[in-house]
Amino acid sequence: MKTQSKRRRQPLSPDSSPNPFDILTEEIVCKILDHLHNDPFATKAFSLTCKAFYFIESRHRRILKPLRPELLPRIFHRYPFVSHLDLSMCPRVDDTTLNVISSTWKATLQSINLSRSRFFTNAGLSSLFVNCSGLVEVDLCNAMQLTDLAASAIAEAKNLERLSLARCKSITDMGIGCIAVGCRKLRSLCLKWCLRVGDLGVELIALKCKQIRSLDLSYLPITEKSLNSVLQLQHLEDLVLEGCHGIDDDGLSTLDQSCKSLKMLNLSNCQNVTHTGLSSLINGTEQLQQIILAYGSSVSPKLPKVTSDLVKCLNAYSKLQSIKLDGCTVTWSGIKAMASLHSPVKELSLSKCLGLTDDGLSFLVQSHKDLRKLDITCCRKITYTSIDIITNSCTSLTSLRMESCSLVPKEAFVLIGARCSFLEELDATDNEIDDEGLKSISRCSKLSILKLGICSNISDEGLAKVGSSCSMLKEVDLYRSVAISDAGIAAIGDGCPALEMINIAYNDKITDNSLVSLSKCRMLKALEIRGCLGVSSIGLLAIAVGCKQLTVLDIKKCFNINDNGMLPLAQFSQNLKQINLSYCSVTDVGLVALASISRLQNMTILHLAGLTPNGLAAALLACRALTKVKLHASFRPLLPQSILGYMEAHGCVFHWRDKAFQKEMDPKGWKLHFGRSSSEVP
Repeated sequence: MKTQSKRRRQPLSPDSSPNPFDILTEEIVCKILDHLHNDPFATKAFSLTCKAFYFIESRHRRILKPLRPELLPRIFHRYPFVSHLDLSMCPRVDDTTLNVISSTWKATLQSINLSRSRFFTNAGLSSLFVNCSGLVEVDLCNAMQLTDLAASAIAEAKNLERLSLARCKSITDMGIGCIAVGCRKLRSLCLKWCLRVGDLGVELIALKCKQIRSLDLSYLPITEKSLNSVLQLQHLEDLVLEGCHGIDDDGLSTLDQSCKSLKMLNLSNCQNVTHTGLSSLINGTEQLQQIILAYGSSVSPKLPKVTSDLVKCLNAYSKLQSIKLDGCTVTWSGIKAMASLHSPVKELSLSKCLGLTDDGLSFLVQSHKDLRKLDITCCRKITYTSIDIITNSCTSLTSLRMESCSLVPKEAFVLIGARCSFLEELDATDNEIDDEGLKSISRCSKLSILKLGICSNISDEGLAKVGSSCSMLKEVDLYRSVAISDAGIAAIGDGCPALEMINIAYNDKITDNSLVSLSKCRMLKALEIRGCLGVSSIGLLAIAVGCKQLTVLDIKKCFNINDNGMLPLAQFSQNLKQINLSYCSVTDVGLVALASISRLQNMTILHLAGLTPNGLAAALLACRALTKVKLHASFRPLLPQSILGYMEAHGCVFHWRDKAFQKEMDPKGWKLHFGRSSSEVP
């Protein structure tokens, strides 16, 4: 109490002017700030309340994600205690910037994300790691310019615990050796797609970094030679060997080590490994909880099927909870073996598994009634029978993914809602579900993700019931569900205040009224309305004013959206990061207005009839945070090369497309290729 009283007598602001907020302790004010961290606008409003709050907010801030590197000088002095720095929105980070960072937050910096940044070298990294001795986490994914000199600089980070070097394709065994010697405290290391790292580098990591818990060696040209050392890691829990084609059965049979601590193993796309090699690899493992063998049959001549021999390898692991066999061909013997597993399987993924029938799936789920997550996407032979048995046996399901299960009739979906009341995620894309099914599913009050793309049998009646009963919905996909109109969307807008993402693309009954309804969803972050011919700038105005958290917007082929829609976006949607304007009626004026959005990083601008080279050049120069722009190839010779060079020097990547103007709204229609995701590729 005495300590608290003393703090109350001390002004919270550096000036001596009287302030009513000085009666609050700094601890109380910091507690308030803790509840505002997810809303940048709320934090900004807080800091502008008074000088006292401005001062406290600057000292309280620990996590920083600047929009552009040129903003860094302004914030260096304001935020002296930053510990977590995310520069993923800054494509250009040079050595000078890293030098300033290392001197400013020398005593406090613990993690830094440079995964989307370029232009720094080993010199900048050396300054960072030498000065910031408290660094424990560094993300350098995609830094393909880094060489072994950079790796030697990383080795200066003696306290480093988590390091990601995915796609650092110029680093070799020598560089990894330096890291192994210098970073003895590493617990997590990702070397995915580091194609010049082989057995020697991996062996050095295993020999020197004894605290490793997680190791990702995906697509490395390694063999069993380094695995012997890896398996000796006493604390290793997660091992990813996806796409390691140098690993085969013969090599694995020579292993004389086992990893008792291993909990997760990913052998996806290991085309030379069968059940024999798998058995050798996991022999002696006592803690195995998850096994991933996804798409094995599509690339492996030796493992065309999931057989009893494969599954028997897993029979000894009593803690196994998750099995993922996506893309494999299952056999009846394999099904029976999985049903005989004594482990408490909670997650089963059989997406695109050829050979899976009602008999097999029904037999399997009746033996694993504690399932929480089941993925049967594109299992096109299952029918009502499977859904009946699944919902009757696995009543605790929280996630059911069954996109494109084309033989499942509409009556089966009634069973899902009636029996699986704990469901949080349902993917029924491209299925026969109707309004009665939706009404039943509305009983799942915890539902947060609902995907109903290409479901032509549902209408506003069923969707209205979902909107009124499932208030926790965060993601809704209604792509090409052509019977949905404004009334159904109104129910979602009124009943789902937590909604963050909605896709209503290519629904010709959608008008501005739907957008007005969705503007009530203050948490909305992603909106896809491409091909909705009934929407205009009026509806977009409502979205801009009401949904200030919007980060992704797709209005491709919304022909009635023009500059009048861009102006309110520029004024109110300051969180917008990605927009697709293709085929809209936007001109130079609208595009230049959008350029004032300080966080805008990704733009797709194809076939804007009102766009001129001068207007485009002005917008590009004004939009300082751009990292990716898709443009029609016809603009390339019309833009000054100096402007393109300037943009590229600041980290922007141009993608030139030579696509002809499409008069049809969507020439492919609903005919999707096998296994297509419900979200359309731009």
